[in-house]
Amino acid sequence: MIDASVPRMTGSATTGSAWKLGACHCGRVRFRVRPTNLLALDCNCSICTKKGFLHLIVEAKNFELLSGTESLQTYTFNTGTAQHHFCRHCGVHPFYVPRSHPDGFDVNLRCLDPADAAAFSIEPFDGRNWEASVEQIRDPEPVRTAPR
Repeated sequence: MIDASVPRMTGSATTGSAWKLGACHCGRVRFRVRPTNLLALDCNCSICTKKGFLHLIVEAKNFELLSGTESLQTYTFNTGTAQHHFCRHCGVHPFYVPRSHPDGFDVNLRCLDPADAAAFSIEPFDGRNWEASVEQIRDPEPVRTAPR
């Protein structure tokens, strides 16, 4: 299991899909992510709705925290498995360790450059009925492209 208090820095910029840069609002927390598909999820659970989080779930090897470890705070609730990270300065939630994929990361699509985010398709996810819905997103990452 990933220790969410110290997000890992892994991967290489020369392999796989292109790395995308992201940050919180004030820029203290900066990261990069290498998506393997162009799908983001819009969850209707209580916390995601309030945060406006659009989910881009990736394996740990496809996420790298570039700066801001000292600026991160973590919020947990319910089972405590999900580690919701937010910037203690601006309050933005740029990424977290999700309950559905505890060995990976879930990046807030809205924290990427708008030009990069525009390439993604967004599909609804029924987080209000998480237990009944989660298996739909636990499958290996499907290869999807944005609609034309």
